[in-house]
Amino acid sequence: MIYNLVIIKFMNGFEINKIIAAIIFTVLVVFGIDKVTDLIFYVEKPKEAAYVVEAPIAKTAVSTAGSDGLNIKDFLALGDIEHGKAVFKKCSACHVVAKGGKNKIGPVLYGVLGRKSGAISDYKYSKALIAHGKVWSYEEMNGYLLKPTAHIKGTKMAFAGLKKEKDRASVILYMNSLSDNPLPKP
Repeated sequence: MIYNLVIIKFMNGFEINKIIAAIIFTVLVVFGIDKVTDLIFYVEKPKEAAYVVEAPIAKTAVSTAGSDGLNIKDFLALGDIEHGKAVFKKCSACHVVAKGGKNKIGPVLYGVLGRKSGAISDYKYSKALIAHGKVWSYEEMNGYLLKPTAHIKGTKMAFAGLKKEKDRASVILYMNSLSDNPLPKP
């Protein structure tokens, strides 16, 4: 019986109107305060940034003679094959350098220097690497190993790169030594 009285009271049109009006009023106040404060406290955005953060520019070993004093001969003189073998262990999770080796996540790198990019037929290269179409020279490999994704945009090689010139030179010499036809040293 009490339940019926409560329902009858809410059925009264005046009470329902008060509830609906309260909900509408609350919504208007919430959204209205936001708009009013935007008008009162308007802040004009500056046309220029107050400060600019510049990313550091990575220095690379010179790929050709003359651009910053080094040439490829001087660059390769920084490395040695034994050090390259040790540094290459970072690469061995994805690559094999043994003659007749099988592709892993990355292609087999036996004889890679002097070969055209994207040339192994049983490996699925990224479209970017196939389109690159250059021969892996000392200079080309140096640029790629510095930062693969910057050198060939769209490559699927997810490796940050080798920042130290000695490490890159050593790995290049090591990979060149693992070939039937190694590139002659400059």
